[in-house]
Amino acid sequence: METSGARALNPTKQEFLETVLRMEPQVAAFDCDGTLWSGDAGERFFDWEIKQGVVPDEVAQAMRARYVEYKAGRVSEDDMCGEMVTMHKGITEAAMMKAAADFMTHAFPGKIFAEMQELVSRLRENSCEIWAVSSSNEWVIRTGMKAFGIAEDRILATKVELENGVITDRLVRIPSGPGKPKALREVVRKEIDAAFGNSRWDADMLAIAKYGFAVNPNPDLEAAARQRGWTIYFPDGTGG
Repeated sequence: METSGARALNPTKQEFLETVLRMEPQVAAFDCDGTLWSGDAGERFFDWEIKQGVVPDEVAQAMRARYVEYKAGRVSEDDMCGEMVTMHKGITEAAMMKAAADFMTHAFPGKIFAEMQELVSRLRENSCEIWAVSSSNEWVIRTGMKAFGIAEDRILATKVELENGVITDRLVRIPSGPGKPKALREVVRKEIDAAFGNSRWDADMLAIAKYGFAVNPNPDLEAAARQRGWTIYFPDGTGG
């Protein structure tokens, strides 16, 4: 959907906050990695958990090789995101939540963007329904969203089915690229008033929203934002 009223520019923090709040969105969707905080928590967790021995050595070796193939363009984004979750088959969800908490507390160098935290808080105060949509594993995203007050039932991240609290290899969803609006349509079933993302994998989600916001955008999303008339915003310290 083409936006009406949103402009491709780099507003100040206050202008950005006022622009969003003035639109009075009732439903908003946020990407997480690179949008709410700097860095890719899912990708860094993958490296960290292998070094920590969270998964067996044979799984770690196979996934390291698979990741090299992904970086070479021989494994799709969806396949890689899915396998970075299904690789935990046989591990309890409780163990993964503990690992995610340890990682986000002690090992993730990403920095929460203060203005995004403030925006989410103010939107919540205005009774806006907020959804976090991410291709990273849901354990990391569930942990990260505690800093934003976003409830677990409002998180759409890469997810697998459980059996008696144990992880299976049966995927529920992979919200990446077209998978983001697909997840929103299936679960939220409402018009998305405002969507926020930082990479080309968020473009489909921004396109279905009434107002799209490219936050800390990669060059490819920035170019698309200028073409589509989406507001471009670089949080303080990102050098945009």
